[in-house]
Amino acid sequence: VQLQASGGGLVQSGGSLRLSCETSGFTLDYYAISWFRQAPGKEREGVSCISGSDSTTTYSDSVKGRFTISRDNAANPVYLQMNSLGPEDTAVYYCAASIPVGVAGCTSPNSFIARLYDEWGQGTQVTVSS
Repeated sequence: VQLQASGGGLVQSGGSLRLSCETSGFTLDYYAISWFRQAPGKEREGVSCISGSDSTTTYSDSVKGRFTISRDNAANPVYLQMNSLGPEDTAVYYCAASIPVGVAGCTSPNSFIARLYDEWGQGTQVTVSS
């Protein structure tokens, strides 16, 4: 099982980026895929989740209405479209896969508990300038 995040970069405040999470070694049907982010000096924060079985999605309050998670099909990849970016969105973004969250669904209260995710990508840096 491997995940690879890409698409990060430097963008001005108000701009957009689209992150991609390429997966290999498994099919998404049994997993939930989530995006987490970690800013310097801060804890890792879950921002969006998509269920592999039915594409149900959920978002943290900090990104709701600005970010959209999606996938093309059961194989690959999972995207995170990020609009109206602000300096507070600056962080390393990681995609991660979880069977327990996949079973419970992304709308469960546990969907953003990092320790439930067994597989992690390497992270991609997003920097938003003011």
